[in-house]
Amino acid sequence: MEDRQRDWPEWLVTVEFAVNNKVYLATKVLSFIANYGRELQIGADIRRKGKVEKVMEFVERMRKVQEKAGAALRKVQDKMRRQADRGRQEVEEWKKREKVMLSTKNLIFKERLTKKLMERYVGPYEIEEVVSKNTVKLKLPISMRIHLVVNVSRVVRYRELVKGQRVKKLKPVEVKGVEEWEVEKY
Repeated sequence: MEDRQRDWPEWLVTVEFAVNNKVYLATKVLSFIANYGRELQIGADIRRKGKVEKVMEFVERMRKVQEKAGAALRKVQDKMRRQADRGRQEVEEWKKREKVMLSTKNLIFKERLTKKLMERYVGPYEIEEVVSKNTVKLKLPISMRIHLVVNVSRVVRYRELVKGQRVKKLKPVEVKGVEEWEVEKY
């Protein structure tokens, strides 16, 4: 170990010492103790002079240190899992041939210049295939020029109109060769 460190710049040896001589919050143990079973000392001779610890005592001590570190890591993992799961929702089940509306949030339409007046969802489109529980493949027109496989966060179920509900279809007005719609009230 000393031969290897002689070739290293002094600052790198200092960094290695700092990393190995730090108690990490996750393990609650010094890294060096967890790996080698003893504390790291500056300028100490690695070769010990004096009483040598028995192998079985060393193994038992190392097992206890690693069990302690493992228990601390599992506790931190559970805490992180709970924190991550707080924002997660159950994924809806999607079926083939089901109709959905596609979000226009990240879509670019050349014919619609203002995003403010654009619809939030376009469609309905049919699900061609359920790729995974998080992605579906849609039957989209070629003019859309986007990938057919989309994340389920970008689609919502299509709801048929209620019987008797009227949909007022407005006809566009042609202005300078471009079809536009008149707005009654602003």
